[in-house]
Amino acid sequence: MQLNRVVITGMGAVSPFGPTVNDLLDGLDEDRSAVQYYEALREVQGLRSLVASQVSGIDPKQIARKHRRSMSRLSIYATLAAKEALAQGAVGPELYSSGQLGVAAGSTVGSTETIEAFFKDYFLDHSLERMKSTLFFKIMNHSCASNIAQTFDISGRILAPSAACATGSQAIGYGYEMIVAGHQQMMLCGGADELHPLTCATFDVMHAASTQFNDRPQQTPRPFDADRDGMVCGEGSGILLLESLDSALNRGVEILGEVVGFATLSDPGNIANPDSGVMAQCMRQALAVAEIEEQQIDYVNAHATATEQGDIAESQAIATVFDHRVAVSSLKGHLGHTMAASGALETISTVDMLRRGRLVPTLHLQNVDPRCADLNYVRARSDQPLTFALKNNFALGGVNTSLVLRRYDHD
Repeated sequence: MQLNRVVITGMGAVSPFGPTVNDLLDGLDEDRSAVQYYEALREVQGLRSLVASQVSGIDPKQIARKHRRSMSRLSIYATLAAKEALAQGAVGPELYSSGQLGVAAGSTVGSTETIEAFFKDYFLDHSLERMKSTLFFKIMNHSCASNIAQTFDISGRILAPSAACATGSQAIGYGYEMIVAGHQQMMLCGGADELHPLTCATFDVMHAASTQFNDRPQQTPRPFDADRDGMVCGEGSGILLLESLDSALNRGVEILGEVVGFATLSDPGNIANPDSGVMAQCMRQALAVAEIEEQQIDYVNAHATATEQGDIAESQAIATVFDHRVAVSSLKGHLGHTMAASGALETISTVDMLRRGRLVPTLHLQNVDPRCADLNYVRARSDQPLTFALKNNFALGGVNTSLVLRRYDHD
């Protein structure tokens, strides 16, 4: 039995499509690809994947210098997204320091760009004399959460999950649980990451990165498609403002959607390879928390990164839990894989789909891989009534997460 219902009253996004939620949704609506050829990757010897999705068009000076000086790019992305979410949710300074607003936000690691710059300088003469006092604040694992809290004078609980590709979804789930249990009235939840060649190289070394479309970047990645050849790394941040239903109604703010279920499970079987059985178990647990049946889910927003093992395992897990009717799509074809930001950015889009009753297709899905399960893959934009959606994110290290979202009908 849930103690408090949890609704979404604000959303903020910094994505490869631009610095706002509207930019994100417009890019998806227009079926654009944010993936581009990335010249900087040529500087890494042995790296075969030369495509990525990068953020552009942001203005870091929207953040006061006294706060910005301790931020890496990923914390800047997260803070700007939090600012947008707070503005949409009509949360002002009187609530920032009330103790009722907390933060759950994380990244895969701290700023890789900052770490590289430090050691590049340090190895010149092994001197610390040039090390800046703000260095640690940019590379600590809780950089996103702490910088958001410092910027907005937030005095509530701070959580900083770090679970690679599942980080954003875990942060939303943990924020949801905080509000359900009555520990916080509101939570800013999500994730952020900055693009760095080392991230791309990590997946290239594992033979999981797209390498055959360097001359055609707008045609990759290709989730579920027979011609896919791997994932494309990206960057950005998504932040959602979660709030108890009673609080939202008392404040008279617009309610965008509702979080009704969450589950996160560890798969100890293999640190790198996904297990469709554990994925299915995670989805079922999220449905149990939401107290709904499988047939009530209208849409599954898949993690589906366009890797062979991941796509096949997730499709099989979805087929195990749901019937062939449920609509399924992945947004990685549009955005690439924005890493710790992906769960939150894709949740924002899923909330918008529920509100409008309009499904976003999987970009580039032309020929479904016959090894993937027989599902109702969304391959063209379609309008249909939507009430419940399930959002998956799965990460290296055996981390599985599922969220259940509901369209809010002012009941």
